[in-house]
Amino acid sequence: MNKFGLVLLGLLGVADLSTPLTTDGDHPPMSIAIGSAVIGLLSLVLVGLAWRGKRWALAPLITLRIASALLAVPAFFASDVPAAAVVAAGVGVGATIVGVVAVLLPRRELAGAR
Repeated sequence: MNKFGLVLLGLLGVADLSTPLTTDGDHPPMSIAIGSAVIGLLSLVLVGLAWRGKRWALAPLITLRIASALLAVPAFFASDVPAAAVVAAGVGVGATIVGVVAVLLPRRELAGAR
């Protein structure tokens, strides 16, 4: 598994964890912000386990990160969402895609590094 992907998914988990502190209560609603924080905390635990070589942690980690990205999708369709929140949602969804793909890519070893 690729450590870059784990780092990126971990950073997204930290961002999710801080969501209740950055919301105005409407964008996103506090219930979504708290759900996002729970997903972020669980993601960080799973990143730590995956970093230590527990491959079983990857499936729930990827599932949680995709769920987090899906929580951001309404920002693209609601009319009263500030532009900064839409941009943040877009960056989060894009980073999630990159992180998941990076984790799933086979690790490449340098020639002669064995």
